Amino acid sequence: MSDDLADVWDRELAELFLRIGARFARVEPRKRMRDYVRGLLGPVGRKNSWQLAEFAGHPAPHRLQHLLARACWSADEVRDDLQTYIGEQLGTPDGVLIIDDTGFVKKGTVSAGVQRQYSGTAGRTENCQIGVFAAYASTKGHALVDRELYLPRSWTDDRQRCQAARVPDERGFATRLEFARSMIKRALASPLPIAWVTADSAYGQDSHFRRFLEDGGLSYVVAVPKSQQVHGPRIDFLIAQAPSEAWQRLSAGSGAKGERLYDWAAARLPAVWEFDGDQPTRQRWMLARRSLTKPDDIAYYLAYAPLDATVADLVRVAGCRWKIEECFQSAKNECGLDQYEVRRYVGWYRHITLAMLAHAFLAVMAAQEREKGAAVTTRPTSWTSHRPRFAVCWQLDPATALRTASTP
Repeated sequence: MSDDLADVWDRELAELFLRIGARFARVEPRKRMRDYVRGLLGPVGRKNSWQLAEFAGHPAPHRLQHLLARACWSADEVRDDLQTYIGEQLGTPDGVLIIDDTGFVKKGTVSAGVQRQYSGTAGRTENCQIGVFAAYASTKGHALVDRELYLPRSWTDDRQRCQAARVPDERGFATRLEFARSMIKRALASPLPIAWVTADSAYGQDSHFRRFLEDGGLSYVVAVPKSQQVHGPRIDFLIAQAPSEAWQRLSAGSGAKGERLYDWAAARLPAVWEFDGDQPTRQRWMLARRSLTKPDDIAYYLAYAPLDATVADLVRVAGCRWKIEECFQSAKNECGLDQYEVRRYVGWYRHITLAMLAHAFLAVMAAQEREKGAAVTTRPTSWTSHRPRFAVCWQLDPATALRTASTP
């Protein structure tokens, strides 16, 4: 890193610390917070309290452990400041809120919320904790903005076990979907400019969750399983009826190996008078993504979008869901999101929040670098088919439609 760039980072980090410093009433925890976050951003092999303390020049980890366990400060207040920071630095009017969960593999039985449960991170059932997260994504960048620790019933039904892990008495059982709704409400009340929500099928298949988004005036593109019913028939059956010209090749965003190109088919769904009234302000869609190399590999989505939304808009939002996976990977690899050794409930929230703060700082610095050489891109368009199939209106690929029209 050049000296000039290092100076910029130091200045920006100092401003971020100044922003959240008021959340720490005493000087000592404020200094320890700065040491902790600098360590999470620094070249530390494993970012636990011992190695972070060594990086900060502390003789032992006790001060940093006290910061996570007993010091007087609120992780939720720091999270609120983080959301304001991301809204100011990365916010755009068409921002997307992404909901997903990730696993933290742990040993033993005393860490808050730990039990044998399925972890999508590990791809199997593991002894782990599950965190439900929200990320914010825009054309400027993406970062984690909220988090909740899932407590299985094996924990919430055992109050003695909860007390040992310092779980608040008022904390009862809540599903991941309930956490998702709570985080969306908080995000809407924050300075984050949000126009869309996206999530995987674990959330998207729940009709109450989709209705919650619609009642909140939010557009969405959510994944659903192939067995999802759409006005009766299964979504995979309806997509199988799509005319060949309905499939169009679009990018779902840039990845590590370039543009993520897939074939996409989309159809407008009929309005539901009970929910939409006589003059709906948004339109429901179904959407499918087909692999170029494995045509049988198809993912399915339901969407709720403004009346002037195009297929390209839906594809962009669907592609944003991967950005939370990128957040998980970078926050774990670069900021120690999963390298904590705390076992108690409060310690989990404090470490995770400070790791999110460090990751958000990196996201903002990367966005500022990109802005110096931002390229102008054009968005593809879509045409509307006038041939309804199964009471839906397929969106045709413009290139295919032109070739068909010019054929005698």
